[in-house]
Amino acid sequence: MWRRRLSVLSDLPFPIRRPLPVTRPPSISIAPLARALKSPPPTAAAAAAMDAGFTPFGIFRSSYSGMAMGSSPATASLLSLNDLRDNKGARQKKKRKGRGIGSGKGKTAGRGHKGQKARGTSKFGFEGGQTPLRRRLPRRGFKNPFSLTFQPVGLGKIAKLINAGKIDSSELITMKTLKDTGAIGKHIEDGIRLMARGSEHINWPIHLEVSRVTVRAKAAVEAAGGSVRKVYYNKLGFRALLTPEWFAKKGRLLPRPARPPPKQRDRVDDIGRLPAPTKPIPTTTEEKDATAAA
Repeated sequence: MWRRRLSVLSDLPFPIRRPLPVTRPPSISIAPLARALKSPPPTAAAAAAMDAGFTPFGIFRSSYSGMAMGSSPATASLLSLNDLRDNKGARQKKKRKGRGIGSGKGKTAGRGHKGQKARGTSKFGFEGGQTPLRRRLPRRGFKNPFSLTFQPVGLGKIAKLINAGKIDSSELITMKTLKDTGAIGKHIEDGIRLMARGSEHINWPIHLEVSRVTVRAKAAVEAAGGSVRKVYYNKLGFRALLTPEWFAKKGRLLPRPARPPPKQRDRVDDIGRLPAPTKPIPTTTEEKDATAAA
């Protein structure tokens, strides 16, 4: 076959010459020239040449194609979308088990034959029959189910809020008042404990209702002519006291105040009132007579 083709080529009347190698024009960066060069309006001759298929920026197009393909090391490489890819080893294929012996993880999937490790998982904490760690370690202490957590607040902070005008000292200061003014945090677990920190700043009578109060704090408030009452609220009662709008949004009535459990009856003075009161309960005979007359 090759002999026939060579004989046909030898019979041609003209000699066959090899095509000359095409020399690529030197590459020129596009971005700087595109900013610097502002082409004037084309003349009639230039327009005719462009219609014939010749463009003055043909050299730029050829150099750009060379740079985009990255064929010449002398040309600067430009970033293109088809060149974006992860680093080598960034993505690994998922190990496919049980897909034939050719994969190396077929049949038994690398677990071997029989035995506990070749089967399903065992019970959490099981150590093959020996005494597990949770039974080897000794026990220390206990968790008291009746423990209570109270959020502390000092008299100095209350006096600072009164001086700033955020709390009205003429009205009853409840736990809702302390929460709304920022004297305590938002999360109240079992109530508020009144502390004596900054008690020297209390120079006027104030009336408070809290869950617990220290001896020094109570003495400081009573020395200034005020009063402190320890009231009891359960979890639902605290929600009704602090966020009564939640019940209104749900279309529910406020719950009735709950009685304290037997272990807390001697630690509180009264049952908490709902909704949040604004006036203190009269304790002396003069206060009771004034309230009845009003």
